[in-house]
Amino acid sequence: MSKYVPTELNLHRQSRVLEIIFDDGAHFNLPCEYLRVFSPSAEVQGHGPGQSVLQLDKEEVNIGHIDPVGNYAVCLHFDDGHNTGIYSWDTLYNLGANHESNWNEYLARLESAGHKRKETAS
Repeated sequence: MSKYVPTELNLHRQSRVLEIIFDDGAHFNLPCEYLRVFSPSAEVQGHGPGQSVLQLDKEEVNIGHIDPVGNYAVCLHFDDGHNTGIYSWDTLYNLGANHESNWNEYLARLESAGHKRKETAS
């Protein structure tokens, strides 16, 4: 059973942000790009430690729709065709709580791979 349970889940398509409020009062605004590049799917995370695949060119990705998975998670269907990640409530909470450090680590990985993010008009 999940330690964290959302009380609200709102997709803001125009700004490409998923807003999540949890029962402990935590409130996160998670960009779709961030959720996409940190997808819990094996396609992104790999099948073991150190096997994650750096995701490139996801600056303008959006979520097309969201499907519930039982009472513990959602499946996010991204408009780039990715839909294999099951985001448990705990995963979403941890992505929210660690957003800044995760994002900075992702940007550093992009830089060390020699990739520049595109500027987006959000």
